[in-house]
Amino acid sequence: MMSHEMPSDPEFLTGLPAIIDSGVEVLVLGSFPSPSSLAAQQYYAHRQNQFWRIIAAITSKPLPDLDYASRVICLLRHGIGVWDVYRHCRRAGALDSAIKTAVPNDFTTLKTDVPRLRRICFNGQESSKFERTFREQGYATYILPSTSPAYTLSFELKLERWREALQPHSE
Repeated sequence: MMSHEMPSDPEFLTGLPAIIDSGVEVLVLGSFPSPSSLAAQQYYAHRQNQFWRIIAAITSKPLPDLDYASRVICLLRHGIGVWDVYRHCRRAGALDSAIKTAVPNDFTTLKTDVPRLRRICFNGQESSKFERTFREQGYATYILPSTSPAYTLSFELKLERWREALQPHSE
């Protein structure tokens, strides 16, 4: 999947490549990687982000204890992909509210490259700005509470909402 061309401005940040393959049935879309994630070149690398704990609870796999490559393999084995809605942006800090001049990822080949994809789960409000676009393409869409530590909903409530969206019976 090709992303839009990177702006020539050196202040633009570049996101991470998608974790996706042809077997993905659920795609989790965040907004843009945190500075911790960009530095580590890993999705949800900030130790306080609850993404890996939530997915671990849903899949019954010890994801927080695994190395990143093993986490990625586990996600794909469970038919879960991860990506962000933005490929490039300017942002000072980690907050979505600081995202400026964002360039979206190119999602035009999802239907052909990921034929089993049926559900799009948005990790927080910023990424959910793309919900209508995906819903109009026929995907089931779920706007979920952000796994970011900045979003202070309890872990238990976040897990409940995520479990409802990611379980196969939720369609």
